Amino acid sequence: MSILADLRTVAVHRGFRKLFTVRLVSQCGDGMFQAGLATLFFFSPENLATAGAVAAAFAVLLLPFTIVGPFAGPLLDRWRRRQVLFVGNAVRVVLTIALAVLMATDGVSVVVYVLALVTLGVNRFLLAALSASLPRVVPREQLLMANTLSPTLGAGAAVVGAGIGFLLGLVVPDGPGKDGLVLTVAAVIFGLASLLALRLGKDQLGPDVVAPRDRGLSHAWRDIRSTASDLVAGARYLVARRTPGMALGVMSAHRFLYGVNFIALILISRNLLTDPTDAAAGLAMFGLLSGISFAGNGLAIVLTPLAHERMAPSAWVILCLGLGALSQVLMATAPVFWLIATAAVLMGLAVQGAKIAVDTIVQRDTADSYRGRAFSLYDTLYNGAFAGAAAVAAAVLPDTGWSRAAFIALAVLYLGLAAGYRSGVRRLHDTPRPVPAA
Repeated sequence: MSILADLRTVAVHRGFRKLFTVRLVSQCGDGMFQAGLATLFFFSPENLATAGAVAAAFAVLLLPFTIVGPFAGPLLDRWRRRQVLFVGNAVRVVLTIALAVLMATDGVSVVVYVLALVTLGVNRFLLAALSASLPRVVPREQLLMANTLSPTLGAGAAVVGAGIGFLLGLVVPDGPGKDGLVLTVAAVIFGLASLLALRLGKDQLGPDVVAPRDRGLSHAWRDIRSTASDLVAGARYLVARRTPGMALGVMSAHRFLYGVNFIALILISRNLLTDPTDAAAGLAMFGLLSGISFAGNGLAIVLTPLAHERMAPSAWVILCLGLGALSQVLMATAPVFWLIATAAVLMGLAVQGAKIAVDTIVQRDTADSYRGRAFSLYDTLYNGAFAGAAAVAAAVLPDTGWSRAAFIALAVLYLGLAAGYRSGVRRLHDTPRPVPAA
């Protein structure tokens, strides 16, 4: 089953084509925006390349949205998701232009960091909306196929955006306007994504019941309490339903293990495989290894549908966890490029293949009235696990990023996670428990 054949199958649905276009354009802008942040935080000459410094940067980026993120899901179950895609991308246009002006005039400052954090927060909200909307534009039996294509090709669009931003950085002379230009182009792309969202029907993406509009600031506190209550109800539903709750749990644990490995890869790229004093060479090496890892994501696009013909999504998750364990064994063998590159391919396949399957399980076994909250919790667990991984990496990894004991421990944890998830799925016969939808 080829990628093009799968794409032709789901692309017959007009709603999918429109939503998919919004995703590709929006994530292209994400890639351009985030590539600039990665250069600023991890590969600028003035930043220290220590495990603690990298972990602190990830904590700054992720922890605020681990706290605020849960409120996105209940809102996705109360607001029209088409409007979320339209307004969210429009808000990013304003924020990114403000960042471009500040970078061109004042340079990096506390305000720049704050606006960058807010922009990333909107981005996570939009990704949750895109995932929650997908079951509204494709039939149930094509969900896994759509989940295989949409997030992975969206990630490919982000890579393209990052590449465009990098090329612009090479062409434009150094100076205060350089970062501002890249951000301005990203703002234009966000604006295009916002307009493309209007091609979808106002109620096409759900939810089935839209909360009435409240006017005035006096309703703010009531909305916060209501949102918190909705979120708790959503979490209880997922736990009671069992299969989506377990899938979210195993994916957050997988994200934690992947996060430790990702931070190790940054440090290895800058401090072990290249001259630690040459930040540009470190960035180039990390870009190369990231591209190799993305090839593993591409393999997941091809192999996941083939696996789905022979096994349940939960069984594919278990197999992907086994591949993750193998990647860590390779990392522990020796700090040489070809072993690390091979491990990066396996890790890319493992993390993307498992994510596709988990997306499908959550969408398949969650009622539409809870689906927005499910993916908001998904996103929050994702960020929280990565932030936790940053803290652990700072404690266990040397500044070179390579530790045989750490990678062996990660391999053991992967195998333990696979065994635990397999046991839980077998007890349930991979069938969700019946729970009232609302």
